[in-house]
Amino acid sequence: MTTTLEPTELDHKIGQVFMLGIPEPYLDEQTEGLIRDYHVGGIILFSRNIQGPIQVAELCGDIQKAAHRYHAPPLFLAVDQEGGRVSRLKEPFTLFPGNMAIGHDPDPVEKARVFGEITAREMRLVGLNMDLAPVVDVGRGEVERHLEGRTFGEDPEMVARLGGMVVKTLQQNGVMAVAKHFPGLGKANLDPHMKLPHIGLDAEELERADLIPFMEAIKTGVSGIMTSHAVYPHLDPHWPATLSCGILTGLLRDRLGFQGLIITDDLEMGAIARQWSVAEGAAQAFQAGADLLLICREQSHFLTSMALIREKISRNEILMDRLQQANKRIMDAKSRFLKESQPVKLAEVDRYFKGRA
Repeated sequence: MTTTLEPTELDHKIGQVFMLGIPEPYLDEQTEGLIRDYHVGGIILFSRNIQGPIQVAELCGDIQKAAHRYHAPPLFLAVDQEGGRVSRLKEPFTLFPGNMAIGHDPDPVEKARVFGEITAREMRLVGLNMDLAPVVDVGRGEVERHLEGRTFGEDPEMVARLGGMVVKTLQQNGVMAVAKHFPGLGKANLDPHMKLPHIGLDAEELERADLIPFMEAIKTGVSGIMTSHAVYPHLDPHWPATLSCGILTGLLRDRLGFQGLIITDDLEMGAIARQWSVAEGAAQAFQAGADLLLICREQSHFLTSMALIREKISRNEILMDRLQQANKRIMDAKSRFLKESQPVKLAEVDRYFKGRA
């Protein structure tokens, strides 16, 4: 290897490419240790971590204070706030009916704008800086149950227009947007949380419909694109998109020109974990071109994944270059969206949500 990185510095760079779930509604000792020892890149919050605006604000503040204390970069603090049934932030946060309702509204573009504006305002107020939204999958008749209510519709141009508006307004108001699930899950007949779907669309059909919203999101400057845990045999007969160099690097990077963050869907989902270990999935996704590797529940999977990636880098100089590229994209995004972030102010949080009551 040509790298001169010390082992600790290498660990910190590898740690940056992971986004982890945490077990509690507070900063627990184990998570703080991972921030201290490995400089993990981000934290994703779920319902188990969320009790209300003040609590979320305290949690986000404690996480960023820990990063500062241990000389780590600030963390991406993410949540799935799509509206509708995938809304981790409940009342008194503003609730929206979801993408399908937006798509059927008489003025859908305005509804998408209002969703993005208010969602970003409330997320920023409590210290969250990344929304894993919008879903820009193009519906194909009756979608698989896990996508019910989450798509804007079946017209690729309309999905592109509404997704682009959500991306634009979230980011204009200081929250990173993540379009998902590339290159499109609308025709999936299985839930990737459980099993690995195969989507038999050829390249021409994908380009005519499914890729259009992602191309618009890229044009709008979307910060991140989340990958699909599905096999597209006409694009790559061997690997699901999350693990495919041909799809992530060949199609998304080289062909579509996306230079932002490629983020995996949760690597613990059945579509990946049933056929590969989480660590093998993480290492393959990283090799394929993913910049942020999502592990939503078991932090032990982070440690095994990190060890495997470290071992692979020690045997392959090209992967060291891949790590440097991923870290540059991560730091560019953090510089753009997190540099000007103000510390969470609990009095402002309290005043805002009391004013909404």
